[in-house]
Amino acid sequence: MILNHQIYLNEVAKGKTPLVFIHGLFGSLSNLGMLARAYYESHSVIQIDVRNHGHSAHSPEMNYAVMAADILETLDALNIQKFSVIGHSMGGKIAMQLANSAGERLEQLVVLDMAPFAYKESHHDQIFKALFAVQNAQTDSRQQAMQIMREYLHEEMVIQFLMKSFSKGQWLFNVEALFNHYPDIINWNVIQPWQKEALFIRGGKSAYISKDEHFAAIQQQFPHAKIAVLEDAGHWLHAEKTQQVLDEMNKYLN
Repeated sequence: MILNHQIYLNEVAKGKTPLVFIHGLFGSLSNLGMLARAYYESHSVIQIDVRNHGHSAHSPEMNYAVMAADILETLDALNIQKFSVIGHSMGGKIAMQLANSAGERLEQLVVLDMAPFAYKESHHDQIFKALFAVQNAQTDSRQQAMQIMREYLHEEMVIQFLMKSFSKGQWLFNVEALFNHYPDIINWNVIQPWQKEALFIRGGKSAYISKDEHFAAIQQQFPHAKIAVLEDAGHWLHAEKTQQVLDEMNKYLN
């Protein structure tokens, strides 16, 4: 599947590897924009809507193998051979899958607050209830949609984030496919160790990279990884501590 994308070609950066930015669950290509824009003057930058999100096509099939294949098919269509990837959350898992399926093409890897690990707990039950409630209400009103969501969700930042994908009374993402494949999204199949350096940036207040088994999974599959921590950040570290995330990325990226 060739995905919806925005590409910023930088003619003066021909010697540098293009950077690919991949958003997380319920997101779209604009979500990592505050990071991507920082590289417009130094790199060619590709921001991508993954399948079942944003303006990319919907599909009943969804797992990390097909999502990584979508990225490669899109880059092939753009005649991009070598690339580096920055992925947040689910997008981080897609990025890590690329290290397995296209390790020779992938130059550098930045993963934001996600481990190569099969998580057991669900963090999104209430979100799905809210999304289905809005969908079933068949409302065109953003205000009414937000009122419905507040019956299920109590973090205004989460509601505002989700509403970025509400357009003309419809969710841009495929709620049914995301719900049906949620076990695949939190799951992970262990990959062969990637022998290049990688950068993992975790939020100190986030649970996603917090346990011994999370660190062990990173060490096993990415033995040359550096793990940086932003102590006062949560899972949305790129939005909460944008400059600190960029500072860590700038130390690593070529």
